[in-house]
Amino acid sequence: MANLSGTLSILSAMFTPAILVSACGSLILTTSQRLSRSLDRQREVAQLLRQNQQQATTSTPDPAERGHLTQQLLFAIRRARLLQRAMTSFHLALSIFIGSILAIGVFELTNISRAWIIAALSVAGALILLYSSVLLMQESSLARADVAEETAYLTQFTLADQERAAK
Repeated sequence: MANLSGTLSILSAMFTPAILVSACGSLILTTSQRLSRSLDRQREVAQLLRQNQQQATTSTPDPAERGHLTQQLLFAIRRARLLQRAMTSFHLALSIFIGSILAIGVFELTNISRAWIIAALSVAGALILLYSSVLLMQESSLARADVAEETAYLTQFTLADQERAAK
């Protein structure tokens, strides 16, 4: 009975970081999707900017559109960089939490008491998870600014069209 109790104690200690491993996996998946969409947007805007530049050789390009596209490209590049850093940090946190699970198992099997190592790994993983979350908050703020800039740019055309229709 004591052996079963000890085994259950080891397993319950190992499940706590396992929940954080699962959380990291979910965050990695969603961040990967956000990064993919951001890179797609970056490529799309770069293509539109190239078309605008090619149009400049045959006609007078719209400087407002070029400025808008340049701004959109800069937003996309900054967002992609933040998301890449967040992805790297999430993977590092995931590795640390997996390491803490292994350390718990190894220390229990070998009957070595090194609780400070497990605590240090857990704190390091949590701090990296916090840093990754801050990166995602920065990216979300940048995405909001990006949408606001694009909305302001597109709104000027809608208002101009309404004014022309009213005349």
